[in-house]
Amino acid sequence: MREIIFDTETTGLDRLDDRIIEIGGVELVNRFPTGRTFHVFINPEGRAVNPEALAVHGISNEQLLDKPLFAGILQDFLDFIDGAKLIAHNATFDMGFINAELNRLGHPPIHNDRVVDTLALARRKHPMGPNSLDALCRRYGIDNSHRTMHGALLDSQLLAEVYIELIGGKQTALGLTVSDQTKNRNEAGESAAIVIMQRKVALPSRLSEAEKLAHAALVAKLGEKAIWNERIEAQ
Repeated sequence: MREIIFDTETTGLDRLDDRIIEIGGVELVNRFPTGRTFHVFINPEGRAVNPEALAVHGISNEQLLDKPLFAGILQDFLDFIDGAKLIAHNATFDMGFINAELNRLGHPPIHNDRVVDTLALARRKHPMGPNSLDALCRRYGIDNSHRTMHGALLDSQLLAEVYIELIGGKQTALGLTVSDQTKNRNEAGESAAIVIMQRKVALPSRLSEAEKLAHAALVAKLGEKAIWNERIEAQ
């Protein structure tokens, strides 16, 4: 499975009037970074960078004068994302600009069924928020101390780590092993079974005796049919 984590920087917020000035992307295959990236700066064809946008990403009009137009990087971008799912944070914003640029060149839009919005994923997983990229980096212990300004490639690299955490990618791989017998079956082309390792010694309970007594008193008030009774008896 191939996925592209991507980000854009723009001259402003209006996708119909403003233009893309930077695109960055990171390739994942089976949820692991391959090391392959895409990064370009783009000349906005005379559209000035809004001062508020400049304060966010620091990309000035002068820096973009010698950069290619969107038409000049389009095929390379399409080749990079070909056949992949597209992952972006607040994807509606980025895809709005991408499709506006495609429309100006008479190219068909990229459909939403190819796009995953990590902001929507984060809001479902962490409904109390905050769910900005910086906040999610802090939540998952991802070092973003070098992110002093927004940048399309840097933000894509950080988002790739956040995305793997959001979907449980790293956690899923922990504590799993494959037996020698399973490895032999794999070499023969058959499907592998995953064996979950069990702890030799169970972790001690973190509940105090007072908490256990308080919980038992609460369950007693729920009646004999309370499902918690089954859990207590099992213990």
